[in-house]
Amino acid sequence: MKDGAMKDAYDVVVVGGAAAGLSGALVLARSRRSVVVVDAGQPRNAPAEGVHGLLAREGMPPGELLERGRDEIRQYGAEIATGTVEAVTGGVGRFAVALTDGRTVTARRVLVATGLVDELPEVDGVRERWGRDVVHCPYCHGWEVRDQAIGVLATGPMAAHQALLFRQLSDDVTVFVNDQGALPKEQAEQLAARGVAVVEGAVEALEISGDRITGVRLVDGTTIPRDVVAVGARMSARVEFLAPLGIKPVEHPSGMGTHVPCDPTGRTDVAGVWIAGNATDLSAQVGAAAAAGAFAAAQINTDLVAEEARSAVAAR
Repeated sequence: MKDGAMKDAYDVVVVGGAAAGLSGALVLARSRRSVVVVDAGQPRNAPAEGVHGLLAREGMPPGELLERGRDEIRQYGAEIATGTVEAVTGGVGRFAVALTDGRTVTARRVLVATGLVDELPEVDGVRERWGRDVVHCPYCHGWEVRDQAIGVLATGPMAAHQALLFRQLSDDVTVFVNDQGALPKEQAEQLAARGVAVVEGAVEALEISGDRITGVRLVDGTTIPRDVVAVGARMSARVEFLAPLGIKPVEHPSGMGTHVPCDPTGRTDVAGVWIAGNATDLSAQVGAAAAAGAFAAAQINTDLVAEEARSAVAAR
């Protein structure tokens, strides 16, 4: 079946086709479940040059990793449909998954793996250089920016923590407090002890020359030379389509954004709906998201096996 075409019904609809969704689909398809992955084609890590911290795939371009994953799940009969899910309604055994283009498909179970959206600060240059020399995760990008002049743009309560992580990678780290107010005393002492400079004042823009950042400009005109800027963007789960089921994102305990809580297996509060990856775990890297998708898929298959056994006993 060509990508985009869908049958009327499946055992499982997977919403989201990045690491978590594709890994879940792989496990389900290998268990001989009928499964379709509905993917909008907007992976969060698309701007990045490579995926890091993923054993045996270190540095692989994100697009190549996903294409390999797609090829692998097709080998076991899983299908891929390009599209955006508008709403999920119904209940366990017969969910209706409606796409924005008018297509609707039913599913016995749903696996949500839509990830999150990074809410970037409104500072000129940040969005343009995002995923290049504006970074967020020291484990995803740290080695690539080692020993450079790094600026940390404070956007929330984790700025000092982020600065200390990047200090492990460079001796030249500066925190720009921006409009976040004074740092707590304990954090300020830690930064000072580690030789991390703190700059007061609101940030107006990133200075860019050619294809690279050269500095951070404050509203008073002062420019601090920097090669890289780390931003702790607020993160929001992409799960609006679950609202008809009563599933809504809540604030994450870290204060860094919203997520959908679930139990250790990925099961949400709504029977028949599982979730995996960044939509529930804001800090999950590609490997962790893939593992969570695979584990949730195994739980979904177990749930279906139990249901089928009950039905068989009743019929007998």
